[in-house]
Amino acid sequence: MTFKSLRILIAGAMLASGAAQAVVALPKLNVDEAQTTVSGLSSGGFMANQLGYAYSATFKGVGVFAGGPFMCAGHSNYTACMYNATVSSAMLSTMQTDLNNWSGNAIDPKANVGNQKIYMFVGTSDYTVGPNPMNAVQTQYNNNGVASANLQYVQRASTAHVFPTDFDSTGNNACSSSASPYISNCGYDGAKAAFTQFYGTLNARNDAPAAGNYIEFDQTAFTTNAGVAPTGWVYVPANCAAGAVCKVHVALHGCQQNYATIGDKFVRNTGYTRWADTNSIIVLFPQTRVDSTSHQTSASGSLANSNGCWDWIGWYGTNFAQKAGTQMAAIKAMVDQLSSGSGSGGGGGLPAPTGVATSNATTTTMKITWNAVTGAASYNVYRNSNKVNGTGVTATNYTDTGLAAATTYSWTVRAADSGGVEGATSAAASGTTTGSAPPPPTCYTSSNYAHTTAGRAYTAGGYTYANGSSQNMGLWNTYVTTTLKLTGPNYYVIGTCP
Repeated sequence: MTFKSLRILIAGAMLASGAAQAVVALPKLNVDEAQTTVSGLSSGGFMANQLGYAYSATFKGVGVFAGGPFMCAGHSNYTACMYNATVSSAMLSTMQTDLNNWSGNAIDPKANVGNQKIYMFVGTSDYTVGPNPMNAVQTQYNNNGVASANLQYVQRASTAHVFPTDFDSTGNNACSSSASPYISNCGYDGAKAAFTQFYGTLNARNDAPAAGNYIEFDQTAFTTNAGVAPTGWVYVPANCAAGAVCKVHVALHGCQQNYATIGDKFVRNTGYTRWADTNSIIVLFPQTRVDSTSHQTSASGSLANSNGCWDWIGWYGTNFAQKAGTQMAAIKAMVDQLSSGSGSGGGGGLPAPTGVATSNATTTTMKITWNAVTGAASYNVYRNSNKVNGTGVTATNYTDTGLAAATTYSWTVRAADSGGVEGATSAAASGTTTGSAPPPPTCYTSSNYAHTTAGRAYTAGGYTYANGSSQNMGLWNTYVTTTLKLTGPNYYVIGTCP
């Protein structure tokens, strides 16, 4: 695939926004293969750990969010590797025997592990996996040569089994509650912490990554495994699509976090793409699917993969943690294809439109105008870095709608040729809508019990749910504290006020 054709595909590949989008082949990009990394939550954390050991020559950094040690469920029932179970030294010794015996054969030489950058995170209120299995992960890394300077291990108080962020997203659960979608504003930026451990100081993030940079790709080209979905997602920053040398990071969701279960929340709301956009990082989001057929596992009997987990217990063969493991090999093949571009070409040759200006403001609309570009077949308009027009604009003006009153926005414009390939980005033009700004939101912080007695929430099955949004706030008691933001008449969301 050429970079010109990639740009065309990106222009048409958007995350779910109402209309179905075409699924495309995973692109081939210009990648610095010395900076490939992986991370994941829960089963994705177990899988990231497995990939880091099995393909230690490929992955130079590994992030484990609430996972467990390599091959733990290969020898013990999976329950002995989570639920805050203590992983004994004897269990670790058995796992180490696998690493020793497989090194250089079934897995890459284990000596590579000592050179990896490792990031680890777990909440002290995580009872799904918990600190004890994560302590075993740390011990296993230490036993395989990872120096303390290369390993960061964060245990965060009042944090349950969640992926931690420092921003609010629609549908998030409370940080203290292990509930779908298992993504929470915990006042801690997990994606930033992992990327900083791998890559050092980062450029400031972009909190509104362009929707056109998200691509849904065909995973059947890599595997037809019953536990892997037909399609996955990849985020490609604009400069990477244009041929710049970029890095690849694999971000693995946990059980009950695949696209079919929670939509684009793991892809968009974890913060990975916010940092990737400004730091030349391509983020691969492989996707699992629910497999209700029972399979004989390595040490846990016959089980179905009914939560769409990554294979860390041997659903799909006893070699699940080796390079030849079905899901392992599929993810590695995806990384290889992403990294196989030549870097030639890239980007359209059209210049940036000039004279971009705003006018005719109303409470909900703004008119954007610009000068014509010679050779342009159409134009695309971007508001705060997000494309706003559905089809190419053939005129030299566009009226953007659906805006908030008394709010300042920024617009840029790109010309596109007859093939849809965009040229350079114009200078930004700002404009402010008319009207009065809505009053600032009101927040209430109290126990879940107090929220219900005050009429801000309700209970069902022992859990507390916010009125209006029905977000799960965790257990209904006086011990769990939640902040609710009032965003409409009797409509509350979990969050904080400025």
